[in-house]
Amino acid sequence: MRMTGATETSIVVVPHTHWDREWYLPFQRFRLRLVALLDEVIDRMEADPRQHFTLDGQMAAVDDYLEIRPERRERVAALVREGRLAVGPWQILHDEFLCSGENIIRNLELGLRRAEELGAAMRVGYLPDQFGHCAQTPQILRLAGIEHACVWRGVPAAVRTHAFAWESPDGTAIRTEYLPEGGYGNAASMFEEARQNGNGRVGDAGLLPGRVADFAERMRAWRPEGGPLLAMYGSDHTAPASDLADQIDGLGGGTRLDTLAGYMATQDTSTEGLPRVRGELRSHARANILPGVISARAHLKQAMSRAERLVERYAEPLDALWWDGSAASFLDMAWRRLIEVSCHDSVTGCGSDETAEQVAARMAEAEQLGRAVCDLVTAGLAAALPFDGHLVFNPTPARRTGMVVLDVAAEGEVVLEDAEGRTYPTQTLEVAATTLDDAVHPASNLPMVLNRVFGRSLFGQDIRDWTVSGRTLTFFVTQRAETHFDIADVREAVRDAEGEWRVVTIADPRRTVAAQVEAPPLGVVSVRSVPGTSAVERPVRAEGDDVLDNGLLRVQIAEDGTFSIRAGGRQVMEGLGRVMEGGDLGDTYNYAPPRLDRLVDIPESVEVRAVSAGPLVAAFDVVRTYRWPANGDLVDDARSDAEETVPVVMRVELRAGEPFVRLRVSFDNRCEDHRVRLHLPLPVQASSSFAEGQFAIVERGLESEGGCGEVPVPTFPASAFVAAGGLAALLEHVTEYEVTGDGRELALTLVRSIGYLSRHHNANRDQPAGPELPTPKAQCRGERVMELAIMPYAGAQPGQEVLTAAESFRHDLLTAAGYGPSSTPLPPVRHGIEVSGEGVVMSSLREREGELELRVLAEQPHPTTATITGGLTKALRAWEIATLRLPPRNPG
Repeated sequence: MRMTGATETSIVVVPHTHWDREWYLPFQRFRLRLVALLDEVIDRMEADPRQHFTLDGQMAAVDDYLEIRPERRERVAALVREGRLAVGPWQILHDEFLCSGENIIRNLELGLRRAEELGAAMRVGYLPDQFGHCAQTPQILRLAGIEHACVWRGVPAAVRTHAFAWESPDGTAIRTEYLPEGGYGNAASMFEEARQNGNGRVGDAGLLPGRVADFAERMRAWRPEGGPLLAMYGSDHTAPASDLADQIDGLGGGTRLDTLAGYMATQDTSTEGLPRVRGELRSHARANILPGVISARAHLKQAMSRAERLVERYAEPLDALWWDGSAASFLDMAWRRLIEVSCHDSVTGCGSDETAEQVAARMAEAEQLGRAVCDLVTAGLAAALPFDGHLVFNPTPARRTGMVVLDVAAEGEVVLEDAEGRTYPTQTLEVAATTLDDAVHPASNLPMVLNRVFGRSLFGQDIRDWTVSGRTLTFFVTQRAETHFDIADVREAVRDAEGEWRVVTIADPRRTVAAQVEAPPLGVVSVRSVPGTSAVERPVRAEGDDVLDNGLLRVQIAEDGTFSIRAGGRQVMEGLGRVMEGGDLGDTYNYAPPRLDRLVDIPESVEVRAVSAGPLVAAFDVVRTYRWPANGDLVDDARSDAEETVPVVMRVELRAGEPFVRLRVSFDNRCEDHRVRLHLPLPVQASSSFAEGQFAIVERGLESEGGCGEVPVPTFPASAFVAAGGLAALLEHVTEYEVTGDGRELALTLVRSIGYLSRHHNANRDQPAGPELPTPKAQCRGERVMELAIMPYAGAQPGQEVLTAAESFRHDLLTAAGYGPSSTPLPPVRHGIEVSGEGVVMSSLREREGELELRVLAEQPHPTTATITGGLTKALRAWEIATLRLPPRNPG
């Protein structure tokens, strides 16, 4: 029966599914459902040319399907070419705050390429379910040639229309379709599947016109100027009704089926006259943004950042500049893993325990692949060094002096020397034992004892000599020997042995030393140790049992285990490093303190232990022992009376020449249902914070905009650093922070222990965010470690000095031991590519299509110029991302 008069408004119905690749079920269990769903959808589309389908904006679903159904590739491609099946542009629907900006670009790059291989990519920046959106997304989309975005969460209350102009910090604006009134499922309940019974087909035909009219009335308020209304018909892991096309035909000409790409093609790309929103979208006004995912399973965030840095800043530049082969296949595989785990239900940690374990494994694979490429390239370079030499690679595009820790052969103090005769003083950190084994054996056991020798290796070192004196057999071992050795000679010497024999293994003297080495930008320098001493120009010293001083900063440990910093003539910052522990009865999505909370920040005892005294590195371990409630009490909305004793070790380290204090906070997390934070009092009361991440430094106020059913807790993510009130925290991974105490303290989350994926009754959220599934491993029991650095700065906001410090802190110099003959001279210093300019940061350097591709950005609010080795310059707008092509380099 044809139904008319339901509405006079044009409605574009977009059938789709939102496909969480992994979430409350692990990937393979969801993929089984995906294959069944797409089998059904493809068969229907081939049988009925009226059908259209949008596959969630991510190619991962297509790839996962075709891996199981490779014979259907051409059938899928045909539907894509016809424009009825919309795929891409992303490879996966990522979390925009928990991966690097480079990861986002590679995600889009891969998704567009894979979609084009099938026939066409949906040219819409579809971001339906991300938990907020990062500031530079409009610029990233525009750089890829995409002129429309489509979002749900995070849109501020100031937006009251279906479309707005979303503007990046650099001024790039993109027309953005807002999905109000239910997001990507705003029409999910509009159509129901017709069913068969004894009297024929039955369904909801009588209800449909009313549903359509109700939808049109609600959505017209968002589009008062008129025009087609966007009806997103789909939800999580669902397929459209099989008779959807018939139901649409029954509604009359005002309603039609299309893809999201088809709808967007009817919309003007101009942003003129639209309300403008600049920067990130993290408002709670109309949808939950679930900010607790920033701190859920913090070890995943650590693993993600570690793998990204290794691939982006070490493996790819090494391959591009210093390898005459190609490691492209390994790097592509690493990037596939990194992109996969950036998914908004993966790196977030808001899935099941099984899912989190698989995510961690793929992160580890990405890191291992990056490490393998580093090993490959540095091994090739190290072959040109003597075996007592060491290769040093600088992963930053600026000349710098950084610390390396090396194992060297030395009986006494040494200095390091490079090929140009520069010497670098060292500090001995550890002296290795020389007697590796000393035991008495009956002569009958000597053949078995000699079986310990593999070739010429004994206890991991080379045998360089051996002697027999009386009934004592002595082996002399070293890291690498070039003398003749044959185990048969030893067996012959003891062939007629009788009685008891003493077997001794003596190693050549070795020690572990720290040194500060000057390295060229993205280049390599080689050093070797020589006997001698050299004074450190600006040493760091430990004074007594509570003071560290390097001439730039003076750090003093207080009786309560916190510390103070005096920076030159500026004021003293006191009470830094206070540990605050409190309850959390929330879930992976939202922090929720118990109604009867109990906060613990006073230790039972404090002990300060000396670690090293300078002149290059000096450190104390501050051991504070606390009594923390063992778990939460869901019945009484409180914390348990039972307690656990937890020692928290905070290493406070100061290095010569560094303008920041390094911290390493570690403890055995024996408690559940709690949150532990590190508090840093600010030198100046702050009215805002500045957080680096995803190609921007975002200024945020002390509060979040509320309005939906979620308490707008003002916790935020930061990647490389967060700064407020004259104090910056340099970070190794994305970290949750909050400016508390009316702008007087910065709090960094060390761990958040929770036992549920989502709780139906969460004090900070009025709707479930997922199934109430127990996640005991999200309690994060066991050893927890966080490394960071604290840096005072001058001015109202962080500047170049903080950017430079963060770059240095996050990217250690990389070393590799030489293995050429001992007579090999040290090779000369080899320069890579230098990138300079105020506020200019390098994102990536890789070999691509026979050229070098360099990506830089202006991470500051003013225009600047990037200068690259060879005299190339590039003018940059404030916050502009630029990709440059350079001629290839000859590694030789």
